[in-house]
Amino acid sequence: MVESGHSVLVLGEAGSGVDDLAISVRELFEGQFTCATETYKGTTKIFFKSLAEQVGCPTEIEVGEGKFKPMSVDEMKDEILSNASDDWLFILPEAKRLPASIRYWLEDAIASGVRVVAFSPINPGRDVFLRMLEVELELPSDAHIRDVMTSEAQRLGLQIDQSRIAELQPLAGRNPMIARKVIQREKLGVRQEVQHTQYIVIMPIILAALFSFAIVRFIGLGTNNKGLYILGGISLTVGMGLKQLGRVQGARRKLGQ
Repeated sequence: MVESGHSVLVLGEAGSGVDDLAISVRELFEGQFTCATETYKGTTKIFFKSLAEQVGCPTEIEVGEGKFKPMSVDEMKDEILSNASDDWLFILPEAKRLPASIRYWLEDAIASGVRVVAFSPINPGRDVFLRMLEVELELPSDAHIRDVMTSEAQRLGLQIDQSRIAELQPLAGRNPMIARKVIQREKLGVRQEVQHTQYIVIMPIILAALFSFAIVRFIGLGTNNKGLYILGGISLTVGMGLKQLGRVQGARRKLGQ
């Protein structure tokens, strides 16, 4: 895709080898393109300064004889775009973090011929990402996960046989990063089973039930049925009371206290 002149969005779960792939992409194209790899860490100026330095653009402007001052963010943006070439390749390992100002600028960079390879766990489906061809990483095989666990055990000096690796593998799923953490826990003797649970939010169901009690109350009011009117009113009041009681929490101690 890159050799054909396209920008690419690579989708892959965190810890599934995305960082290694980003390094491999740079190593592959280092001699063919002017490559720049950068991760946004909360500061736009540092992001653009690093990009400019990697592609050989100045980051300072002369203000007098032998005197220079750092460029502003907008000046660096303009400087990079004014020198943009179709043999530039930007590699962005954590593209989902990018703020809107950088994403919009990347659209101009791509329009100037710069190729971009971005990595993200999901496709944000907006602005610059719509210009990219999407490709999804396949999950590692079970055999690869076992190899990762074996290599990590050797690195830590942990004596572990393949039967124990097979027992531990379900805890890692098909994520190499988690596989390494499982072996690290095994090395430390931590045998506590770790389960990650995603809870279902049932508040909409509760609210729907409360509204149904209100409907019963209005039906009783419209039909002059005092029984339904009283039942709906009591049920609605009791439901609202239980909803508020469900929010009661005990005192919480902060960590370290």
